Amino acid sequence: MPLYMYQCAYTAESLAAMIKEPQDRIERAAQPLVKAIGGKLLAAGYAFGDYDITIVYEAPDDQAAASLALAVGAAGAVRAAKTTKLLTGQEWVAALRKAQGIGSAYRPA
Repeated sequence: MPLYMYQCAYTAESLAAMIKEPQDRIERAAQPLVKAIGGKLLAAGYAFGDYDITIVYEAPDDQAAASLALAVGAAGAVRAAKTTKLLTGQEWVAALRKAQGIGSAYRPA
């Protein structure tokens, strides 16, 4: 299954609600949501910086990954989010091999 990384930043209201009633959103929200799209949560954690939480998961396809992002966005608890499709090591090496054959077609400005 394809791999994805989803990062999001909570709204001030969401953070205030979590401070009032602390809970692990990975366990309570991310895990069930990934399962609902037919995926598998591989890693997750809370971070300092632009995003508050990051999850890495497998999903059946891009539409499933998009549905996860849309559902979270529509709920109104995040102010920013980003989904990144990840390549496995094998996929990365295959891309490098393809780049060998097409490198001469690219002409920088």
